[in-house]
Amino acid sequence: MPIPSIIAIDGPAASGKSTLGRRLADSLSYLFFDTGVMYRAVTWGALQRGLQIKDETEVTNLAETAQIDIRPASKEDGRACDVLLDGVDITWETRRPDVEANVSPVSAYRGVRQALASQQRRIGLRGKVVMVGRDIGTVVLPEADLKIYLDASAEERARRRYAEILQRGGQADYGQILAGVRSRDEIDSTRAFSPLRAAGDAIVLDSDKLNADEVFSKVEALCR
Repeated sequence: MPIPSIIAIDGPAASGKSTLGRRLADSLSYLFFDTGVMYRAVTWGALQRGLQIKDETEVTNLAETAQIDIRPASKEDGRACDVLLDGVDITWETRRPDVEANVSPVSAYRGVRQALASQQRRIGLRGKVVMVGRDIGTVVLPEADLKIYLDASAEERARRRYAEILQRGGQADYGQILAGVRSRDEIDSTRAFSPLRAAGDAIVLDSDKLNADEVFSKVEALCR
């Protein structure tokens, strides 16, 4: 059986999708594509153009007209990939605090999701890609060769995020983090368009009792 060329990894926020996806892509020498960077790119573009984030029509129009591309990392500066908006490298700009503060409403707009799903599909169909998101196996690439749905309880995901912040020397409140995780789950799973759910043919992995190495080993074995 050949190694799958298109691998979709879906799951809720902080379930470990990005960690798994990046390790798997490195192992296979594939493009790692966390689709969240596209929503960040649109958000950054909207802020740069002075658009009102609350103006769904304007933001959607930007998503429909902007050319966003994701390429293998061209620099060894810690990036997982290159993020290009109309040919300009904005990889690190997408991580700015003002983008972080505004990306959630942008990613909830139906028109934005539809526009970016088309761009994500264009990139995914090139093959040799590990694509991470919330609707890859169900909407963007339903024909993916391998679909993984990585799950974990809200409490465990909050605990991991809390520990990560403390490890970086930051300060955090576990209760606030848990509330944020649950709020994001509610938004993702109840939106009318492309809600978060496992595809019918996805392999569901519950990582509550698995560490990152164990999750990676299971998925890598499925690939090889």
